[in-house]
Formats: sequence, structure tokens, C-alpha cells
Amino acid sequence: METVSENKAFGGTQGVYSHASEETGTGMNFAVYVPPHADGAKLPVLWFLSGLTCTHANVMEKGEYRAACAEHGVILVAPDTSPRGDDVPDAEDEYDFGKGAGFYVDATEEPWAKHYRMRSYIERELPELIAARFPADMDRQGITGHSMGGHGALTIGLRNADRFRSVSAFAPIVAPSQVPWGEKALGRYLGDDRQAWREYDAVALIEDGARVPELLVDQGTADQFLEEQLKPELLAAACKDAGIEATIRMQEGYDHSYYFISTFMADHVAWHAARLG
Repeated sequence: METVSENKAFGGTQGVYSHASEETGTGMNFAVYVPPHADGAKLPVLWFLSGLTCTHANVMEKGEYRAACAEHGVILVAPDTSPRGDDVPDAEDEYDFGKGAGFYVDATEEPWAKHYRMRSYIERELPELIAARFPADMDRQGITGHSMGGHGALTIGLRNADRFRSVSAFAPIVAPSQVPWGEKALGRYLGDDRQAWREYDAVALIEDGARVPELLVDQGTADQFLEEQLKPELLAAACKDAGIEATIRMQEGYDHSYYFISTFMADHVAWHAARLG
């Protein structure tokens, strides 16, 4: 691991780091905020997964999480959204596929299968690095994310309920199998067998028996993607049928941007902190 930058913020350290990823076969950057803490202390970890076109930098620069993380003593980890590099295949002029649009899947279709392994990167490889290099208590992990990253947070949290004590999301794609963004991404990364898509679809995972104790979701009512791509009502119905306590807050007048995310970020950090102890 190499240090790209480190800056003091709210008494802690905001860092950006790089490493050579075995899963993606590329160099990967990620951001970590470590709040002030006593020597030898181990802190809970909150993962933030970003959305389409984003890198680690979007939430780091616009998410306004550091004050809340410092207050509650929570490490925040912000990975990238896809592999990067000249040798990585891309879909030029398609913002919603290829680089910046990894959808947190392990691709099985060519030419994507070699590098697009964001599921394994987030679920296995990067956590091992975080555990080794930072004062992280990996028995106390939560996960959240925005849009495509909200999809990632929900699906990773549901598949790994023994690892993540708390799961939340901002304007998530809750049922990618049923919306254009997801049908495009899952079809091209995973192929035509829709049964294989279900482990990457939060609503389908719940229908198939995946459970977490509770979920927190914030969704803006003025979000331009609400009706066609996000469909929080599908998640609400699935959680109701499964007996999952889902708090889905429709926030009047908010859109899909980081103005929305930053407004409610401190709420999410505090919510996770209460559950992570």
C-alpha cells in the first residue's frame, strides 16, 4: 500500500491510498478517514460505496462525513467504483457501463470478467488490507452507499449479514433486474441468465431469503431517477413481506446529488455508530 495523500481533519486523518489489486489486476485507489482515537484503540468501520461515474474522491470531497465520524469515533472507507487503467476494457460514451460503473459484481462475461471483480474486491480483498493497515475493528462493520453504490451496499450487506451489523443507503437502485440501469449492467457483465442476476438484486435477495435486522434508506422526492431507475416502493414491499424493519424516508424536494447526501450523511453515521457500539 502506498500513501497518495494525508491531511488532518477534525482531529483525525483523511488519507488517500493506492495498492495493486489481485482481484482487478489493476492499481486501485481508496480513501480512509480515521478519527482521533486513543493509542491502541480499535474503531468501528463504515464503508461508503459510490455511484455511477464516481471515484473515492466524490464522497471524500463532498460527503461532509468527517465531523460526524470524529464525533462518533467511526472510520469511513471509500473505495473506487471500478477497475481503472489503459488495459481495462471500457464502454466509451456510456456513463452507466464500464469504467466508473462496476456495479459491485464479479463479471463472468468477456471482455469484462478479467478486471471487473468489484464484489470480491469489496467483500474480501480491501477489507483484508484495511484490517492489516488501520486501527479497524472488523467485528464492527457497517455499509452504506449512493445510487449504484446503494445497490452495492444493500446487496453486499444482505449477502454478508454476519459481517455487517448495519446497512443503509442513499437513493439506491433496489431492484436492478427490473430497471434499465441494472438490466444493461447485469446483462452485459453476467450474461442472459436472469437467475444469475438475483444475487446482485436486493429485492430478489430478500425474496430468496436473505435477511438483515433493519435498513435505513433516504430518498429525495425530486430525484430525477426516482420513478424509472430507483423504485424504493419495491424494497419497501419486499421488506414488509419478509418482516425486515425498513425505515425509508422520502425527503421532500431533494434530488440525486451530493447536496442531498451531505444533508443526511451525519444522520447515517450516527445511525450506524449506534448499532456498531
